[in-house]
Amino acid sequence: MNARYETTTSPSALAGVKIVEMGQLIAGPFAGKTLGEFGAEVIKIEAPGKGDPLRNWRLIKNGTSVWWQVQSRNKRSIALDLRSSEGQNIAKQLIAGADVLIENFRPGTLEGWGMGYEELAKLNPRLIMLRISGYGQTGPYKDLPGFGSIGEALGGLRHLTGEPGRVPVRCGISIGDTLAALHGVIGVLAALYYRDANGGMGQVIDVALHEAVFNVMESLIPEYSAFGVVREAAGSALPGIAPSNAYRCSDGYVLIAGNGDSIFRRLMIAIDRQDLASDPTLAYNAGRVARVEELDAAIERWSFIRTVEEVLHVLNEADVPAGKIYTARDIHEDPHFRERDMILEQATRDGYVVDVPGIVPKLLGTPGTIRSSAPGLGDDTNAILGELGVSQTEVDVLRRKGVVA
Repeated sequence: MNARYETTTSPSALAGVKIVEMGQLIAGPFAGKTLGEFGAEVIKIEAPGKGDPLRNWRLIKNGTSVWWQVQSRNKRSIALDLRSSEGQNIAKQLIAGADVLIENFRPGTLEGWGMGYEELAKLNPRLIMLRISGYGQTGPYKDLPGFGSIGEALGGLRHLTGEPGRVPVRCGISIGDTLAALHGVIGVLAALYYRDANGGMGQVIDVALHEAVFNVMESLIPEYSAFGVVREAAGSALPGIAPSNAYRCSDGYVLIAGNGDSIFRRLMIAIDRQDLASDPTLAYNAGRVARVEELDAAIERWSFIRTVEEVLHVLNEADVPAGKIYTARDIHEDPHFRERDMILEQATRDGYVVDVPGIVPKLLGTPGTIRSSAPGLGDDTNAILGELGVSQTEVDVLRRKGVVA
């Protein structure tokens, strides 16, 4: 489906779950976005006047970042000054009726506002509080400022990115923030299940950016512990598993994963290297790793005189995993993405329609949906305050004082 919004008659997996999001930029809001896509009601608290800085990050259309249109869909916005006592009281009222609070401030910020978990749990014992920070809520580094890029470095990822002997590079996206968000979502779902199945009490979920990165670092520490081996950057290769690399073609690069035993034999036959396919010393990964440079050179001699399209045609026919390195244009034009609803049209409140990523994962019984576009700053302030029983006269007073907007 490629429509203005996804529609479904199926129930939402998280229908009835109420979330207050205090986070900004990436980690906290990505967690809120993901939960919102599966039916949770997400109320986003933003500072009056400027709102979430993500509204102005990267490319801007009609005054708002197009990134914002993805990150904040399915959310409502209340502009609320959390530094004021009146704003804090309103926030506490919202949290008192919520299932989940998401925040990614530096540790101690909420406590300084009288909104630490102990205080909030008195108002709402069922509250689940997702706290995402650079270094976690405890430990000697907890008070240090931390962004996703720092978490990637501390968690071991940056040391492995790039070419050997060169400056470590960024992977191209804010992967540390996103990994932290996804771990936070896992924690929220587990805590919701535990709360509802085991007595109805809430809890804190403490996610550190660097720990979320470290959790996906595979055998990094066991290899050091057992062998004293420090894994190093390897460019596009997959160290210890061969052959798997990016190979030059006449008009670009192709990724080829020929590292399975039977796949390797099919790959060698496809590139007219029957001698390597039948070599008993290459029948298993250990032997191939020992001769990885020879194998990579053989594959690239074959690919270099062919186009990307020609290489992919031959390898697809041979049932060898291979793929073109996609750009945004490639993704946007690819029919597979369209067929699986991974490119959707989304109308914005800024007066245009933009293509956005679809929803992952795909729940076939209770699929995620885009129910509303990303809000303008404070679009829902009046409605949310009205739901709390605040009269319009009181709202007007709060607005004149700058507590809300």
